[in-house]
Amino acid sequence: AALPALVLGAGLLAAAWRWLRGAVLPVRGGSMRGKTVIITGANSGLGRAAAAELLRMRARVIMGCRDRARAERAAREIRAEVGEREDGAGELVVRELDLASLRSVRAFCHRVLQEESRLDVLINNAGIFQCPYMKTEDGFEMQFGVNHLGHFLLTNLLLGLLKNSAPSRIVVVSSKLYKYGEINFEDLNSEISYNKSFCYSRSKLANILFARELARRLEGTGVTVNSLHPGIVRTNLGRHVNIPLLAKPLFNLVSWAFFKTPLEGAQTSIYLASSPDVEGVSGKYFGDCKEEELLPKAMDDLVARKLWDISEVMVGLLK
Repeated sequence: AALPALVLGAGLLAAAWRWLRGAVLPVRGGSMRGKTVIITGANSGLGRAAAAELLRMRARVIMGCRDRARAERAAREIRAEVGEREDGAGELVVRELDLASLRSVRAFCHRVLQEESRLDVLINNAGIFQCPYMKTEDGFEMQFGVNHLGHFLLTNLLLGLLKNSAPSRIVVVSSKLYKYGEINFEDLNSEISYNKSFCYSRSKLANILFARELARRLEGTGVTVNSLHPGIVRTNLGRHVNIPLLAKPLFNLVSWAFFKTPLEGAQTSIYLASSPDVEGVSGKYFGDCKEEELLPKAMDDLVARKLWDISEVMVGLLK
């Protein structure tokens, strides 16, 4: 009897909290007509929400997704939600991209460079969260390989097109959990020890350091780079997290009440991709569409440069 009462009580509190909090209104930036945007992991969660909103703003959105069938299904659903434009503005394009495979990343970029005349925004959104120890196709620890190295190679291979399309923007989705990560250069691949939580945090810290170093390298090019924390969002990112069966009803209730929806969580990505307010702003970290302070370890330029140099070798940009 205690558990149903607990769930009911939590439900009432949750409903009250959601009512008091109110709805988060979507960002309404300027028109994105004539602009091309790439979003990784755009078939679900934050990426899907961002794709739908940018399509509403009339962008040409390229969905870079590992599972083509799921991506095509998501694209159909988004088109149905947003509606077709009579003037032809706004378009969704699905392209296969597996960030756990450097071969796939190179093939994706090769096709983009062949087919696209411009690239105005790159949103590095896809990620994997607290998975059991496993390796990518190229032998990298999965979280570091997908969340950092896959996006590192992707961004570098598309830099020429971004520069030619300037002013253009790069948006890097990180997480406040970076605070619990450390860049251990002696064990970047987690072969000595592996903790799925710490390794996720490490990959998110790497995202911020990468964005910071890239912003420094791109000064004066017209290409801006910013990273962000989307908040705690109800997505399938936590599919590797085991929740006891009896606790699931309570967890689902709490997540419904206190976690952001994908659309709410995507607002900062959309803001950084489209808003004139951040035109020319680079090398910063945002949350809830506002600039936030970083811990000193996320602003360590020596570590950022060393991580860049090692990453170049790991992904094969340098021998």
